[in-house]
This record gives sequence, C-alpha cells and structure tokens, in this order.
Amino acid sequence: MFSRLGALLQRAVETQEPSFDLLEAFTEHWKGLTHYYLETTDENTPVKETDIPWRLKQMLDILVYEEKQHPAGETGPCLEYLLQHKILETLSTLGKAEYPPGMRQQVFLFFSRVLGQVQHPLLHYLNVHRPVQADPALVLPQKLLQFGSDALGSASEKEEVQFAAVLCAKIKQDPALLTYILEGKNLLTGSPQGDAGSSQEESLATNGALTASPEPDRESSVCDAPCASLAGKPKNSVSSSSPLRKENNLITSLINLCKSQKSRVALKAQENLLLLMNVAQQAAATYLVQNSALCCLVTDHLCDLYNAVPTSADPADILSLERVSWRLQNNSADEASFPGKGSLDAFFSWLDYCDHLVKEAHPVVADAVTEAIGEKLFQGILQPQLLQMSELGILTSTAMLTAMVRQISASALLRELVTFLLGTERQPEAITDSPQQHLLRSQLIEHCNHLSDEISLATMRLFEELLRKPHEHIVYSLVLRNLEERSYILHSQPGQEERSTHEQDHCEDTLELEEDPYFTDEFPDIGFRTCKKPMPSSPRGPARPNEKTDVNEIVLSFLGLVPDEAKTSSYVEEAGYDTYVHDALRLFQQCSTNISSWHWPQAPKPLESCDPQAVFYEGHFLKVLFDRMTRILDQPYGLNLQMTSVLSRLALFPHPHLHEYLLDPYLNLAPGCRTLFSVLIRVIGDLMQRIQRVSQFPAKLLLVRKQLMGMVPEEQMDHMTLFQGVVVLEEFCKELAAIAFVTFAPESPP
Repeated sequence: MFSRLGALLQRAVETQEPSFDLLEAFTEHWKGLTHYYLETTDENTPVKETDIPWRLKQMLDILVYEEKQHPAGETGPCLEYLLQHKILETLSTLGKAEYPPGMRQQVFLFFSRVLGQVQHPLLHYLNVHRPVQADPALVLPQKLLQFGSDALGSASEKEEVQFAAVLCAKIKQDPALLTYILEGKNLLTGSPQGDAGSSQEESLATNGALTASPEPDRESSVCDAPCASLAGKPKNSVSSSSPLRKENNLITSLINLCKSQKSRVALKAQENLLLLMNVAQQAAATYLVQNSALCCLVTDHLCDLYNAVPTSADPADILSLERVSWRLQNNSADEASFPGKGSLDAFFSWLDYCDHLVKEAHPVVADAVTEAIGEKLFQGILQPQLLQMSELGILTSTAMLTAMVRQISASALLRELVTFLLGTERQPEAITDSPQQHLLRSQLIEHCNHLSDEISLATMRLFEELLRKPHEHIVYSLVLRNLEERSYILHSQPGQEERSTHEQDHCEDTLELEEDPYFTDEFPDIGFRTCKKPMPSSPRGPARPNEKTDVNEIVLSFLGLVPDEAKTSSYVEEAGYDTYVHDALRLFQQCSTNISSWHWPQAPKPLESCDPQAVFYEGHFLKVLFDRMTRILDQPYGLNLQMTSVLSRLALFPHPHLHEYLLDPYLNLAPGCRTLFSVLIRVIGDLMQRIQRVSQFPAKLLLVRKQLMGMVPEEQMDHMTLFQGVVVLEEFCKELAAIAFVTFAPESPP
C-alpha cells in the first residue's frame, strides 16, 4: 500500500515540475524581450541581429508543448500568463512602432504561429480578440504600409498575408467568427467590445497602441457614393475611441494585399478573400454590405485598373487577348508583346476575379458587388465613352466592352451588364419609339450602321459576342419580342382560305421572283437558272415543313439564290455545302444546350391567338442588319463577314419564330414586311444587273476568290468590293441553307 501511495506522489511531482519550469522559462523569455527595450541604445540594429526572434520562438514552443501536456480545452499556466499580462497587445504596439527595424514582421509571424499552432480557441478570448480586431498594425496592414514610401511595397507583405491566411483558416473552421471579428464583439458574451473593454482600450490608446492615424485612409478617401452606407454605421459596432474602426478589419486588409506587386502575395490574398466570401453567413454578409467598404474597394480597384489602360491601346490588340484567369500569374515576358498589354492583363485579371467573387460569395454580397460595378464602371465610365463623338474613343471603348462581355460569366454580373446595354423592356418595339427610351442601346445599334466601317465592324462584333452569352434577354430584346405576334404573316380573312390554296397550286411552277415590297425594280430577262419560287404557305399554319422533300425545297431555295455566273465555290476545295452542314449542326447543338433552361416553345404561336391588328416592325436591330445586307455588294469584305456572322448566329437560336422569320422562304408576307429571304432576293436582283455591266465577270470573280483564300497573290482590280461581296453572299446563302437543314430536319443525314 505504501509503495502504491509513493508511486502516486512521485507521479504528481513529475506532472507539476514541468509546469513550474515551463512557466518560469516562459516568463524569463518575456522579461528578456522587454529588457531589450530598456537596455539597448542602438535604435538602428535590425531585429534579426537581436535575440528577440529567438525568444519569441521559444515562447511559442513552450505554449505548444504545454498544450500537449494538458487535456483538450484546459488552459495551461503559460497561456494564462500570456492572456492575463496582455502580451499580445504589447507586441502589437511594438510591431506598429517598427522598433527595432523588422519588428513588424516578427510580430506578424508570432501571431500567425500562435493562432495556427495552438489548438486552443484563442479567438474566443477577449484578450486575444481585442488586439486582433483593434490593432491596425495587425489586422489592417494598410496602416503599416503607409509608413513606407511605397504603399504597396511593404517588406512585411509576406508575413501579413500569412497572418491573414491563418485567420481565414480559423474562420473556415468556425464561420461564426467572421461576424464577430468584423463587428468587434466579445466572442464570449456577444456584446460590443467598446463596453467590455473601454478602460483597457483607453490605456492602450494612451500608449499609442490604438491611436488612429491623423491622416485619412488612402482607400477610404476614394469610397464615395456606393459606400455612403459607411457613414450610417451603428454606433455599437465600433468603439467610440476608434472612429476609423469600421475600416480596420480583415476584409480591407486582404483587399489591399490583393494589390501587391508580389504575385504570390496577391494570389494568396485573393484566395483567402474568396474563402471568406464563400463561408460568410447571413449576418456577416449583411454587415459586409452595409457597414464595410468591401464593395467600394473592390470596384474602385477595378475602375483604377480600367483607367490605367492606355488610351492609345490598339483595339485589335485588345480583342486579340485570350480570356484571362486571375489564378495565373502574368508572364512578364509577354508584357512587351504590344504597348499596354500589362495594363490590360491587370484589368481583365481583376475583372475575372470579381466575376469569381460574384459566383462564390453570399448572394447578399454578390448582389452588392454587382450593383457597385454597374454604377461605377458600367454607368460611370463605360457609358460616357460609348456615347462620345470621337471615333478612336468609340473604337477603343467598344473593344474593351467586347472583351469584358467575353470575360464575364457570373449570372448576376452578366445580368447587370445586359441590363446596362439593352435595358429591361420586354414589349415589342414600335417604329415611333424614341431613342431616349434607352439611349445606349439605340446608340450601339446605330453604331452598326456608322459612317465609319471600323466602328460598324467593332459594334457588330460586340453584338455577336453578346449573342454567345447564355442570357435569354439578349436575343429577346434584340429580336424575339418583335416576332411574338407573328404579324409579319398575312392573316387571311374569313372565306379566303380556299382561294389561297387554289392560288398556291398556280404558283408552284412559276419562275418569277418572289413579290417583295422592297423589290420593285425591273430586271432584264436573264433568269435565275437554279432559282425557283418558293411555295407560299397557308395563311393559317406555320411555315415549318414536316417532310424531307419540303426541307430539301427550302435548302434549294437558298442554294439557288445565287446565279451560276456568280458561283465560284465549286472550284475551291473544302467550300462545299456538306462542310457547312457539319459546322451548322455542331453550332446548333451548342446553342440548343445553352438555351435549354429558357423554356422556349416548340411550335410557333397559333395565328388564331395572335393579334390581327398588330403592326409589324422588325425592330431597330434587324432593321440595321437588313439595311446593311442590302449593301453587301458595296461594303468591305471584313464588314460583310461580320454582318453575315451575326445573322447566322441569330438563325441558329432554336426558337420557332426566329426559324420561321429568318429561314422560311415560304412565308406569305403581310404588306410592307420583309424577311431575310426577301432581302436576299433584292440583293440578287441588284447583282444580276451588275453582272451585265462587268466584262469577264466569272473569271474575275474566281480570281478574287482565290486571292481571298491565299491561293494566288493579291492584286488590285476594278470592282474589287463587288467581287468580294459576291463571294460572301454565296457563302452566306450556303450557310443559311445548312442552318435550315439542321433546323428543320436535324435527324436527317447530310
């Protein structure tokens, strides 16, 4: 029995002795650190040449070792000493003072290691939470960055982002911490810290630990309208003795580190900011929007990067940029490939980051960031540039906008951009509509018909990029809303259906041109050798064919539009119709996948349900494109390619009204209406007249086609624009025939 009692006493002594020794060693190291400040006389000695880093490392090792010797959740004497003697607060003061030189980095490292290696939930203790939340030297590194000549060149950025990453890791483990850290509450009681620790804060402020800089924040000074909510921050969210506390938190620290010139520091800060936005709960998200400068800082940085792009940047260089990823570090070797590439990469990289932020953040934060970008970048900067009179300015801003459309993929940000460009109107357009209803939309469409072919080309490229985006309102606003009532079809009067059917039988074998209200010229009787008048459809039913023979007739209607004298594709390899069918099928399937969630109808709206009194107007966008199409024989080659590309993109959308209006030559048109097919007939009539006036037309046309394909050297000749227009026209008709084939008979082989 005595031996058992002796063993117990010996075990008790062994467990107490290390505890006593650890505490003694811990206090000795702390006192040794503080004695340095009392004994040293050389203020310029770097901290690495002193014993401070070693003593801090020993204190950390003791804390970690002590924790392993105690049951989980139990606080050891060394940790108690750390908390009771406010060691962290004292260190934060020393770090802010940057004495000795390099102390700031050592303090960041010590805090990071303590919070990262000590498993005890230190952030739940007031004595730890207060310096973490209140001290600008630790949670708001921008205060430390202001001490240097270059605000973004701090030597402690690596340590700062490491410290922020540790905090973010803790918050990921316990998302509720984010709300408390941002709001400055006591994690134990949930009450504002301004009440719980006002006396402690006043004493520290007297010693300079929490004294706010008399100079305003560089970042907060630029946060105006979108961040006006900062002025209305609740009083209990910050201490009255720290009026700038609302700016001193983990979020603003990370945003500033995102701007670092050190790519690894910036990337780590961006990753941790995304992590916080992803784990933010409702309370934290609401606080971020209403009581922090998050939206303002993110958007202002985006605007600053946009304004940093040189105004002399070549629009072609802007559009040549591939899609940028914020996760990829910029290659400095590529920055000299053309002037301004570095600035463009920086802007689109941050835009891509904002796009990911909107995707991953809490919906409250995502909507607020989206709104801020819409107000400050879209409306505040882009709109005045797009509406200016300078042609060079219009070209540059249109190219930037096109690249931005290509970059944006977040649904909320895309919705904001589409609303900015096209408005929210869903009612059919009227020819009497005022351009002031949505000035930017009207002006952009007019730019497609600008006197400058370069502006027209750039703007049509913008609209094609828009039509690629998975947003239903784009195609609806531009075209579909004007086709809802199918008022382009002639509505039959009661008793006329039988007569219409009889007239249809008489029209099947005629070789005359389709009657077109815009096609009133008389042409020589030279005939369209493969052109056959399409059958007019029944006034009652849709124009969609149901049998393969009908599909073939539609295809032949487009293939036969261009007369033999103007055809040259048969002389060139890989220019056949089958190639177009395969391409059209692939694009049609992609488009069908993109719109699968839009719930479009499978069949046209019955004419009985349509308003017979509705007056058809093709809409501003199609009007400009059709007008451009009538001038295809007189326009530059590149402009014609872009124009036909936009029309082909529209024809690919699997909506029955679009297919009917753009691809069906059988329509019985209402008076004064035109379709794409009728516009093409008008163009062909013009072409037939010109063929008669140009000698050796087929031979010269073939030579131009070979020049365009690089088969023969280029050389100038008369009527070059005409020949190039004919080449584009022939290819466009084959493309429409292929689209019609895969649209009306996708199950049939080519």
